[in-house]
Amino acid sequence: MKIGIFDSGLGGLIIAKAIRKAMPEYDYVYLGDTKRVPYGNRSHEAVYEYTKECVDYLFRKENCAIVIIACNTASARAGNEGRNEYLTPSPSPCKGEGRKILGVLIPAAEEAAKFERVGVLGTLGTVSSGTFPKEIKKINKKTIVFQNPAPMLVPLAEEGEIKNALPFIKKYLQPFANKKLDALVLGCTHYPIFKKEIRNILNVGVNPVRGRGSLRALAASNGIKVISQDEIIPKKLKEYFVKHPEISKKLSKGKTAKILVTDITQSVNILTKKWFGANTKPRLVNI
Repeated sequence: MKIGIFDSGLGGLIIAKAIRKAMPEYDYVYLGDTKRVPYGNRSHEAVYEYTKECVDYLFRKENCAIVIIACNTASARAGNEGRNEYLTPSPSPCKGEGRKILGVLIPAAEEAAKFERVGVLGTLGTVSSGTFPKEIKKINKKTIVFQNPAPMLVPLAEEGEIKNALPFIKKYLQPFANKKLDALVLGCTHYPIFKKEIRNILNVGVNPVRGRGSLRALAASNGIKVISQDEIIPKKLKEYFVKHPEISKKLSKGKTAKILVTDITQSVNILTKKWFGANTKPRLVNI
């Protein structure tokens, strides 16, 4: 049985790459819903339906023992975060087989809860759901959480437009300038693509408004800690397998990786090779 990784598009490949680097022995299958990306501006009902369909496909068609939902919008809006039950509300042959669903939102919230003042950069769907503040405060009631949506970053990431994203990144970071943040959560798995640029901007400061309020310094100099899920999830998944050997024992160890997408565009071919290896060839599937 395989480890399944699902995202609304290609951003989750960053998470998949990090997990595979940490645990290369397992067999992986990645599913990116590139036909319907982005999820961030979709309704709760649409996100739930899309997520259910994709997770169902990985369980039924790809024989996955566990699926990591590498999409914060899906984790926040589909209502599955932190639960082990199968997404389909009606009876399913997957129930009772010990198959598990894990999200990426709570591990980031756990890390954020270590700080007093936290900013969350996320999609419109993730921010409007209020899930990050809710989960962070469950762990640490004293943590003050500020949020700001960054709707243009997902489509820019899907096209690999890093340079063109810089003005938008600066714009989206500006509302945090006067908040005296201790940490900033990259609350979308597409955002680590811009991690270097975000850290550079924080290091030199966002252009202040009327001479006040700039975001400065990195965690290395006791400044703003950037919490990126590609740095957290592999460790958390390793810990999960230690606590749940009944899952890890089911996993095959062929060191393989398969990339599935619901729509193949020019950017899909380019970015899968860039982020997951030159020999990677995405395969089109119908969900």
